[in-house]
Amino acid sequence: MKPAVFLDRDGVLNQEVGYIHRVEDLNLIPGVAAAVRRLNDRNLFCCLVSNQSGPARGYYPASHVDALHDRLCYLLDEEAGARLDALYYCPYLSPPEGGTDPEFTRWTTWRKPNTGMLVAAAWEHDLDLSQSFMVGDKATDVDMAHNAGCTGILVKTGYGDRVLGGKYQHDTHPDFIASDLAEAVDWMTQQGSKS
Repeated sequence: MKPAVFLDRDGVLNQEVGYIHRVEDLNLIPGVAAAVRRLNDRNLFCCLVSNQSGPARGYYPASHVDALHDRLCYLLDEEAGARLDALYYCPYLSPPEGGTDPEFTRWTTWRKPNTGMLVAAAWEHDLDLSQSFMVGDKATDVDMAHNAGCTGILVKTGYGDRVLGGKYQHDTHPDFIASDLAEAVDWMTQQGSKS
């Protein structure tokens, strides 16, 4: 079993602009591709885990989310030769949360802060969750990390500053707070050198 670095998408890898209706509106946060490449160079398994409720809300089909992820992977590679080893996302949403499309409206263990995406990734790729990191910009990312036994890192990009200021979601207790993914990678690699 190997450790992994789980990465939220919006506000961590790409700029947080709300629901992305046009593929070309997905753009990387500066420095992200180089940060992912550093993880690749250390042979750390990099895995996207993202709530993407657009299909459940009827905003766009699941194929649009796939197209966004194709662009994300293209930009990572184009900018720094970086790659994601696996991508998981949750298109589902319960009715009380706003799900309307019958195909994607349901309760699910995959929606953060539930641990379904992490458990699936661990099962399919032989990952050790207790030695893994989760990087996100929301309290639910940190909560999911802790629910699965991972180390939870909150970045200040995206919604991170608003979470820390008490203006978004709820209070949470990350294991580390980073200004951005690059600083999170610095800290993760230091932790690895101490073990």
